[in-house]
Amino acid sequence: MKASVFATFFALFLTCTYATKEATKKNKKAKLHVPEVDCDIKAGKIINPEFIAKCPPGCQDIKYRVYGTDIYASFSSICGAAIHSGTIDNSGGKILVQKVAGQSGYRGSFSNGIRSLSLPRWRESFIVSEGKPKKGATYPSVLEYSSSKSLPAKTEPKKSAQDRKATRNTDTSNASEKSPEQADTLRKEYQTSPGAVPTTQVPTTTLKFTMTPEPISATPKPTTILATTSITTAITTAKPRHAMHKVRDIGPSSIHPVYSAAAAAASRQIQAVQGRGQNQAFRSTSTHASNRNIPRANTGIQHQESVAAFRKPAGSPVHLGFSSKEELNPKPLEPVSQGNPNCKVDLSFLIDGSWSIGKRRFQIQKQFLSDVAQALDVGIAGPLMGIVQYGDDPSTEFNLKTHANSRDVKNAIEKILQKGGLSNVGKALSFVNKHFFLDTNGNRGGAPNVAVVLVDGWPTDKVEEASRLARESGINIFFVTMEGADENEKQNVIEPNFVDKAVCRTNGFYSINVPSWFNLRKVVQNLVKRVCDTDRLACSKTCLNAADIGFVIDGSSSVGTGNFRTVLQFVANISKEFEISDTDTRVGAVQYTYEQRLEFGFDKHSTKQDVLNAIKRVNYWSGGTSTGAAITYASEQLFSKSKPNKRKIMILITDGRSYDDVRGPAMTAHQNGVIAYSVGIAWAAQDELEAIATDPDKEHSFFVDEFDHLYRFVPRIIQNICTEFNSQPRN
Repeated sequence: MKASVFATFFALFLTCTYATKEATKKNKKAKLHVPEVDCDIKAGKIINPEFIAKCPPGCQDIKYRVYGTDIYASFSSICGAAIHSGTIDNSGGKILVQKVAGQSGYRGSFSNGIRSLSLPRWRESFIVSEGKPKKGATYPSVLEYSSSKSLPAKTEPKKSAQDRKATRNTDTSNASEKSPEQADTLRKEYQTSPGAVPTTQVPTTTLKFTMTPEPISATPKPTTILATTSITTAITTAKPRHAMHKVRDIGPSSIHPVYSAAAAAASRQIQAVQGRGQNQAFRSTSTHASNRNIPRANTGIQHQESVAAFRKPAGSPVHLGFSSKEELNPKPLEPVSQGNPNCKVDLSFLIDGSWSIGKRRFQIQKQFLSDVAQALDVGIAGPLMGIVQYGDDPSTEFNLKTHANSRDVKNAIEKILQKGGLSNVGKALSFVNKHFFLDTNGNRGGAPNVAVVLVDGWPTDKVEEASRLARESGINIFFVTMEGADENEKQNVIEPNFVDKAVCRTNGFYSINVPSWFNLRKVVQNLVKRVCDTDRLACSKTCLNAADIGFVIDGSSSVGTGNFRTVLQFVANISKEFEISDTDTRVGAVQYTYEQRLEFGFDKHSTKQDVLNAIKRVNYWSGGTSTGAAITYASEQLFSKSKPNKRKIMILITDGRSYDDVRGPAMTAHQNGVIAYSVGIAWAAQDELEAIATDPDKEHSFFVDEFDHLYRFVPRIIQNICTEFNSQPRN
């Protein structure tokens, strides 16, 4: 007896222990799967706004470029930024990445073995922190990359047993006749949420028509089916208001909003009743909606056509207030394109609405825009398009987010009315620069900004300055010009060669001239090909027009008067390779011995010739060599006044070892975003030249034995400046 009781208790103990373990297992949270990213993956390539990822070892390498400090441009390597910020080290690890808004400037710095670069402006940023999930937050186990063309899977809600039974009892011939593409189109058209939406059954009024079948005839009637039809309304609890009331139509169109569906079905039924003139029993009941009639969200299942035959009792006309003019066979829905994914750009077309263009040519211009919209394949996954019309003043016809497909864009273009007035293109470009490419207008940030300007003849204001400012803001400008000025009209042109001044110097890539308006349609494909060539859309800035270059010149006694003039010629030879103006590259100069002297600042001279003349006027100083103090002075007196959208480039020339430390001042300059080149002559110390130069040293540090050989470095320095510039992102 005791043994039996003991065995019973022991069995109960084991059972409880096993149940406890099983419950513990079930209560454990599923471990978060952390996706891995490679060292060269940039944040801009990943669509997810916030995610946790794992970096591999070995990402502390100069080839994985990083832009910014603390807040990084999305063009940066994710793992490189994580090392730079101190979140992880070169052994890798988990990180949390959060996308944030673009910044007006990014400061380069050296941190944790990574030298980040400065960047004037970028459309999107991110921050990196320790890879620990936030409380209550969920993170993707698979990252979505912008290069992926696959669409997220759509889930269908589970069917109840009653639903499955209803489906089996329903003739699905119409659904089977639909192609997969058509079914998918219908799903996209009516789907409002990516997953199943729970439905709540509510009492509804069901109108039932009970039909008495005709006597069976030996002659079949193929179009008559005897059936009982219900028209039911179901309300879903998680739908937007505009998608709240839906019903499965029992007619050919399969799915319709309840009002039009009820009208069409009831109208057809009533017509059948009136047409036959035979007896029928009509009854109206109030009941709960059955599962058969509740619309199931996102399933895309189509019900069969069910045409009922009715008999109408004599003297009993039926009127429910519905129209009887619904089409029996509505047109199938056209598939809506998501856009060409190989042409993801944000486009603004500036169209000429001046009186000089005339009504006929204005219509030709509108037709051209419609053809371009069709060729572009506008859509949210591809190009988006807006239009600004200019005359005396510009105005937006529609912006980037107004229309999401080519068909709607073409319809909107057809409605545009001519404004009239002058052809103030410069004012229009300024308007687009300040007001068009905004987030509130649909600017996506991850897509290049492109402005295409259509001009009849020539502008009535200046365009050069407005174009430069727009390019520096990240807008790629194209000009399409028609019927330019002839010899007699050129005297009326305010700004000769305005196209060359407005676009980048790229052998005509950004400009198309059409000799006649009637040839305009011939350039549609050419223009579309160019605006979609995102690899070449780097016009917003060039290496020759987007820098503040400061020369720091050794004027010590060891240089001598003759050699000092050679150094000045070297400075002039570099300067004249750049496009110099207030809005392009600017040049400044500091001379130093034991002391320092600002020869001229960035804002002193605004033309190339003025800069070259100022270089010639620099007088040799003579004295000691305090290079470290000179770097600090240049940082404070010269580069502190640099524009935020300019690259800060320092070119230091010296012929000997410094009397003071250069490493500390050089490091500070680097941290403030200054890109330093060092040029040593004769007795210059190699270790100091490398300390002054930005990493990698071999691309930023040069040495020559004699002053007369300085000229050899001019093309190499220019090439290195441009190579480094072209490796950074463009808006």
